[in-house]
Amino acid sequence: MKVLVLNSGSSSIKYRLFDMAGLAVVASGVIEQIGEKESHLKHTSMPAGGQSEIIEKSGSIADHRQGFGMMEEILRQTGAIKHTSELAAIGHRVVHGGEEFHEPAVITEKVLKRIRSLVPLAPLHNPANLTGIEVAMEFAPKVVQVAVFDTAFHQSMPEYAFLYALPRKMYEEYGVRRYGFHGTSHHYVAKEASVCLGRPFNELNLITLHLGNGDSIAAIRKGECVDTSMGMTPLEGLIMGTRSGDLDPAIIFYLARQTGMGLDDLDNLLNKESGLKGLCGVNDMREIAGRAEKGDKQAGLAIRMFCYRLKKYLGSYMAVLGHVDGIIFTGGIGENAPLVRELCCQGLEGLGVVIDPRKNKERKEGCLEIQADASRIKVMVIATNEELEIARQTVKLLDAS
Repeated sequence: MKVLVLNSGSSSIKYRLFDMAGLAVVASGVIEQIGEKESHLKHTSMPAGGQSEIIEKSGSIADHRQGFGMMEEILRQTGAIKHTSELAAIGHRVVHGGEEFHEPAVITEKVLKRIRSLVPLAPLHNPANLTGIEVAMEFAPKVVQVAVFDTAFHQSMPEYAFLYALPRKMYEEYGVRRYGFHGTSHHYVAKEASVCLGRPFNELNLITLHLGNGDSIAAIRKGECVDTSMGMTPLEGLIMGTRSGDLDPAIIFYLARQTGMGLDDLDNLLNKESGLKGLCGVNDMREIAGRAEKGDKQAGLAIRMFCYRLKKYLGSYMAVLGHVDGIIFTGGIGENAPLVRELCCQGLEGLGVVIDPRKNKERKEGCLEIQADASRIKVMVIATNEELEIARQTVKLLDAS
């Protein structure tokens, strides 16, 4: 059974083809800068038992329709598939599912209409996701298409956790509430942790930290999310690569009055010019850590602030859960930055979290446990695989229908 997973952005298509029989990646690739003068395709073929092959092409790709055609052609040329009819399904990443979608959904006209109605909640993401779905349906009209939503895993949050302290009509009429994001990643690593711990997922209390250019943390009680740091949009919560995370809302009014900045300017400031980039000029944690090691004070401060905010959320979610079985780090930073893991757990010994410095610097496929023997709580590093989770959820939905 082959499943194609698509993540369609405003100017990109990321794809991964799975053979679900052995959970093997058959091929993967990315098409970038769609609609620009110079577009790029990078495709990796991974034949069973063979050497992987990378194919790169550059040239003008006018739109997603042309990009999808190139992807289909290269999949056929490399022998990954002979025709789209070989696919059992195509799974699509959709950023916002609102309150309606708690689970993946087979895409119908009704589902498309509902996703379209959610565009005001995710104006940068849902339109691009919709474009990918519509083009895929044109190219593969007989293949089942499934939407898997980033927000779905967080829809188990209780009302007291997802509501803001605003007049009730803001929620009832305009949908203002915490939705949360990165749900596919949080769900995946939490389930992987249950396998590593050898315990049923629905018996565990876990805290998952997805740390990359976008960052979020989730509190999971007995397999269900009960709180998460991102809110109505991905701007709320932790300090991120270019996003500010939590701040006093009155700062926006102050800046508008003092600088004359408009709504679009403020949106750009908080989403694209703040966070780590705003603090020290760059948003790549590897570069920031390197600069900090050389004595760059702004880079050092950025790391301290990043980890301090993490620690505050980590402690608050430990209070929410009461008992914690495991803390899981994932994402580009979570998986590859021992210093960040060390600093955000530092001083939590009284709460049962003790990191082993030697283990924290190790690398390992699968589940890496980095807690010391004295730690009452397991601390793990698990690589996320959102594409595989989308493929799994797609197959699960097929099996249930």
